[in-house]
Amino acid sequence: MRKLVTIQEIKDIKPIENADKIEVARILGWNVVVKKNEFKIGDKVVYAEIDSLFPEKEEFEFLRNNQFRIRTIRLRGQVSQGICFPLSILPKGDYKIGDDVTELIGVTKYEPPIPVCLDGKIKGQFPSFISKTDETRVQVSQDKLTKFKNVRCVYSEKVDGVSATYYLNNGEFGVCSRSLSFLKDDKNTYYQMVKKYDIENKLRAIGRNIAIQGEIIGDKIQNNKYKLDKNERRLYLFNIFDIDKFEYLGYEEFISIADKLQMETVPFIDTNFKLIDDIDKLIELSKGTSMINKNINREGIVIKSYDEINDMGERVSFKAINPDFLIKYKE
Repeated sequence: MRKLVTIQEIKDIKPIENADKIEVARILGWNVVVKKNEFKIGDKVVYAEIDSLFPEKEEFEFLRNNQFRIRTIRLRGQVSQGICFPLSILPKGDYKIGDDVTELIGVTKYEPPIPVCLDGKIKGQFPSFISKTDETRVQVSQDKLTKFKNVRCVYSEKVDGVSATYYLNNGEFGVCSRSLSFLKDDKNTYYQMVKKYDIENKLRAIGRNIAIQGEIIGDKIQNNKYKLDKNERRLYLFNIFDIDKFEYLGYEEFISIADKLQMETVPFIDTNFKLIDDIDKLIELSKGTSMINKNINREGIVIKSYDEINDMGERVSFKAINPDFLIKYKE
């Protein structure tokens, strides 16, 4: 589970050019605009990441114009991601760096409305024998970036759509969103992709217990940012999961099976990238135009180790989101 609101330390504070009342604080790998002289380096603060949805309480009334949601914004030319408060907003206690106070404050994760085309007949929760799709943000990954610096990685365009998982496990075929599994429904976009790409038959031909995971984009999905034609939708694979081993495939095997499935993957930008531990430089790499539609900014990039590495239960895999994209689409 993503820790949306945590206790963190202000690592640095810098002035903002031509700004008398605000300055920029560094928290983890995030830049956050704060009131001038409200905090100092070394202060413990309550930090809420973007996508935090605050409860409608008097102390958070100033967030009403933003529907109580924390987004990426730009103030006096400075990108700001998140918001921080003094510890005094919490009940008295001994709080340590990294403590998760999301539930204590009543914050939930913002989830965009589900388009009608993605509604379906729910079968149950996402299956426990497959890992869910959720990449760690580079801004909270400094220790791991440093630990695996110079490891060979690949990075691909992060495609902005909806996550889909299709699996074959001991003869059973399944269709899932990010968190639910569905019964067969020809009106449901997830199942329409099954028909379009002949996914069930292709998985059976592979002869393994595997799951493929990808991003669906197109008409009526995330405002169709890629400007696909009316009623056109596409699926781009980004992961293949070995169910029996409970692990993701490395890059070479991923590409090999995607080729056998005759299915398109997300666009890969660099397949021989030596991991760096400079978060700001990784954010710069996230910027650029989409390889799907050159006329729009890409959402960002996803960086993964070339050969699958599992570090204490977590993958060596990160996402760096393009702040220009977030600001344009008010995310």
